[in-house]
Amino acid sequence: MSLFRNDLNTQLDKIEISEIRQFDDATSSIPDILKLTLGEPDFNIPEHVQLAAKQAIDDNFSHYTNNAGIPELRQAAANFQNQKYGLHYQVDNVITTVGASEAIAAALATVLNSGDGVLVPAPIYSAYSPLIALNHGVEVRINTRSNGFVLTPTMVEAAIKDHPEIQFKAVVLNYPNNPTGVTYHKDELAALADVFKKYNLWVISDEIYSELTYGATHTSIASLIPEQTVLISGLSKSHAMTGWRLGFIFADQALVDQIKKIHQYWVTAATSIIQKAAVEALTNGADDGLEMAKQYIKRRDYVYHEMTNMGFEIARPDGAFYIFAKIPAQFNQDSMAFCRDLAQKSHLALIPGHAFGIEGEGYVRLSYAANMDKLREAMTRLQAYINNADNEQQLH
Repeated sequence: MSLFRNDLNTQLDKIEISEIRQFDDATSSIPDILKLTLGEPDFNIPEHVQLAAKQAIDDNFSHYTNNAGIPELRQAAANFQNQKYGLHYQVDNVITTVGASEAIAAALATVLNSGDGVLVPAPIYSAYSPLIALNHGVEVRINTRSNGFVLTPTMVEAAIKDHPEIQFKAVVLNYPNNPTGVTYHKDELAALADVFKKYNLWVISDEIYSELTYGATHTSIASLIPEQTVLISGLSKSHAMTGWRLGFIFADQALVDQIKKIHQYWVTAATSIIQKAAVEALTNGADDGLEMAKQYIKRRDYVYHEMTNMGFEIARPDGAFYIFAKIPAQFNQDSMAFCRDLAQKSHLALIPGHAFGIEGEGYVRLSYAANMDKLREAMTRLQAYINNADNEQQLH
């Protein structure tokens, strides 16, 4: 018999298991379900990266590493950012983390004091809000729907002025964005950088999808305000290394030295073998993600065309591997009801927009990190669902 105690961290009452995971789990038992739910590449890890991990095992590279990661990896990560995005990082600007998730958590835990305000443009991936709450921060969400899910300086100024009682400390950016696939152009970032400087905000910039940007080269806000930016990156999306859990923090050395304290006591260090593989990924495999991106563009274009023809309105999908689509007007259900009905009747699972906050209500997220055969079948099932719903409305 288990007796549950109610004297736990009170902040736990403010968070829940991610709706993304809840919905994915709930639909898994449906026979013949086709799931386009999770943001996980369907590609295998590049073979040369796998071989580097195997070599590390053969070499018995199995002992503790430096808390921040082995120097050759941190240098490789710095070189990657510098060469790809025109940044100026050195080895002491880098911490190797257990995935980008730990990087985000450690960054927020470092900069936030109880009551500090954090601006969060929404809809956005569901991990940030719980982490802000657990660190006793005060989240202020900015609804970006009116501007095609792109944050503007005017929105930032309005949010700050609407909450004079809050001392704002930070802003979270995630681009290319999960769930919308929207990214920021250089001129948009320059305008935002000016307002972030004005209010002296730390910018927690999650750029994990930077190698999956379509149509224009990715611009990091760290190139504009490096002294205020905590840049988050990793290898889950660019090298399909989701299960290997390898991420990075890039920041001013003085801040890195503080973040390292938290990172050290949370995880000690990232897995030694994976660090060796990551060196290979960032050097000889620096452009591996670009090969995957070519396939994602074909998938995006196909899904965008098919869903637009079905009556979905779609945000500009400039990056990542998501379509964020507004549910056609003839459907009166909320996003959760729509997705449940779609899963039950057509055996197709998408993520309800509400999983990314109330700002995502009325939308669904589709992950096109799946092969074309699955995407074609998914569009067939979605079209059949739309047709059946139209027929039912005509009968009534």
